[in-house]
Amino acid sequence: MKILIEDQDNEKFISIVTVWEMSIKQSIGKLNFSSPIKTFIEQQLVLNDFNLLDIRLDHIDVITTLPLHHRDPFDRLLIAQATVEKIPIISVDTAFDAYSIM
Repeated sequence: MKILIEDQDNEKFISIVTVWEMSIKQSIGKLNFSSPIKTFIEQQLVLNDFNLLDIRLDHIDVITTLPLHHRDPFDRLLIAQATVEKIPIISVDTAFDAYSIM
């Protein structure tokens, strides 16, 4: 998976869903950033050549058809986004493996 990230020809995304979950974790003390999360994410987008992937209605629509291999709402939305956009997900969470993404 590191090869996918490092390949300059690949377009890379971070989902607003991930940013949303990170902000929740920051608010409960599970994550800390040296700057406000908005600033941190904006810097990471530039530094890592990431694009921000917004949530669209067609992403939400796919959630209704996903099998319940995974019940985490954030992860299910990420899976739906990857399915609609036909992009791989890079994660250490093995629950993603139960879904055929791409």
